[in-house]
Amino acid sequence: MSVLVVLASASSSGAAGAALRGEEIYARCLACHALAYHRTGPRHCGLFGRRAGSLPDYEYSDAMRKSGIVWDAATLDRFLAAPTRVVPGTTMGYAGIPDPAERAALIEWLRETSRPGTACPENP
Repeated sequence: MSVLVVLASASSSGAAGAALRGEEIYARCLACHALAYHRTGPRHCGLFGRRAGSLPDYEYSDAMRKSGIVWDAATLDRFLAAPTRVVPGTTMGYAGIPDPAERAALIEWLRETSRPGTACPENP
């Protein structure tokens, strides 16, 4: 029984550490993005499963609107590694996150915090 408690505790603290790391990495995004509202870049609430360039109240580049991307872990990983290579003509000038572990932590944090009912309002 104590082994299960230790394993559960380690797993829980590992998840908490990954979430904290993802939040730290998201701080780099805050110059242009926020979860619940648009800044220079579009909001991230409801990101997973959303078609790129589809929020009606944000003016995207033609390249992003026409990209055909639907945001999930795999598409975010590719895009965050090299935004201008994945979507040539995007107005997102950020060079990307070269470290796969950092991208994974950020993506997991975004998955958890961009869902309605968490840090995001139900209808952002």
